Amino acid sequence: MTVSALSTDFYELTMMQGYYLSKNNPSVVFDMFYRTNPFEGGFVVFAGLNDLLKRIELFTFSKGDIEYLRSLRRFDESFLAYLADFRFSGTIHALEEGTIVFPGEPLIRVEASMMEAQVIEGMLLNTINYQSLIATKAARMFQAADGGQIMEFGLRRAQGPDGAISASRAAFIGGCSATSNTLAGKVFGIPVAGTMAHSWVMSFEDELESFRAFADIYPDHTILLIDTYDTLGSGIENAITVGREMKARGKSIGVRIDSGDLSYLSREIRKKLDDAGLPDCKIYVSNDLTEEIIETLVNDKVPIDSWGVGTHLVTGGSQSSLNGVYKLAARQLHDGTWVPTMKISNSFEKATNPGKKQLWRFTDANGSALADLITLDHERIDLDSDVVCYHPSNEADFFTMKRTKFASARAMLGCVMEGGQRVSPAPKLPKIRAHVAECLATFHDSYKRMMNPHIYKVSLSKELKTLKTQLAIEGRKRLNRD
Repeated sequence: MTVSALSTDFYELTMMQGYYLSKNNPSVVFDMFYRTNPFEGGFVVFAGLNDLLKRIELFTFSKGDIEYLRSLRRFDESFLAYLADFRFSGTIHALEEGTIVFPGEPLIRVEASMMEAQVIEGMLLNTINYQSLIATKAARMFQAADGGQIMEFGLRRAQGPDGAISASRAAFIGGCSATSNTLAGKVFGIPVAGTMAHSWVMSFEDELESFRAFADIYPDHTILLIDTYDTLGSGIENAITVGREMKARGKSIGVRIDSGDLSYLSREIRKKLDDAGLPDCKIYVSNDLTEEIIETLVNDKVPIDSWGVGTHLVTGGSQSSLNGVYKLAARQLHDGTWVPTMKISNSFEKATNPGKKQLWRFTDANGSALADLITLDHERIDLDSDVVCYHPSNEADFFTMKRTKFASARAMLGCVMEGGQRVSPAPKLPKIRAHVAECLATFHDSYKRMMNPHIYKVSLSKELKTLKTQLAIEGRKRLNRD
């Protein structure tokens, strides 16, 4: 992986120079969080962390980068000399990649100098927002398939080469079993898969010949595309002929449909295959699938074994981006004192949560998630007492987490980078993928519904809520004085 430090918004560099020349470079804390769930869903799969950490470790300004910045005539030579030796040396706390998360929660906490924390903002948001969006989309499709196999076929529709490979990584984490992107298979070890195109069938004199040729070359991976000419006519009949021939050789085949009424066609094809003595022949479908289409077909018990999804997965479909943001939460004064910072908005729900924070997840005796609580980092949860949880934006709303209801409360943010270096090796993708499935299983189905999901409770501790309210009041007073 090659990473240029120019992979940042230009104003990050102009601000960075401003901090440098004004000697205003305090130690700071930044939080990354997102505001609303995508797809009108109930959750997000946190993805992209390990790619991000690798990019931060490689984040340097090459000689060519410095020369380009010099050519812009906006940067002082002393600052360019500083950039030539720049390395990120801060500390990062984050949730485990693959964790199920919710709006407002701190997903990543960056502790560094102002210049260091500022310059990685664009790269951080670009990596986490996109991969979390696609992993979430994949998880929704995986749930909709109810055990069926989801294959990611989005290379040709993804947003450029980098978007394609990042999408393949995120889709696998979210639940896809394989990808059509051969490079992603090499780089990440994701299983690769593919069938045939209509052009294969059309390149032969007749359909049956094309099917036989493919089966002869790939006897252990024979999936025949049957909708080139007549799906329920020559397509399935020729596939049955080849299927019987392969069965005599001890092999089984699959058939794929890429057009038409998938519900009607799949039922008719399943019946024809069973009547022909080919019950082991699997049915693969594609054609602009969404999680809603998949869920409807699954609920209608349509006999489909595998789903090939491209456009609506790797592009996010109806949701073009995750609205993750990166905000200053605390800074250190010259005397070493830390002070919390807060973006104060005209509406309280848009105000950020101040201070250095931790996220806690409450679970019951069965390991099921009950609620999340955002606290200041120094706070600890007393497992022998009730815990009062305050609404993050409604100043008067709260509830009490009874001691008799929860069995554990786990701190979610852990140190993943110290001194600019990872503290442990990156986990393999199958482990991250397994964590997504394990984490999803801890949430009640009502939070995972495609339509009108129940809202999972994310609250503030009393100390954090008091601090937030105090800073909001002080900020409003200052505005009124001005």
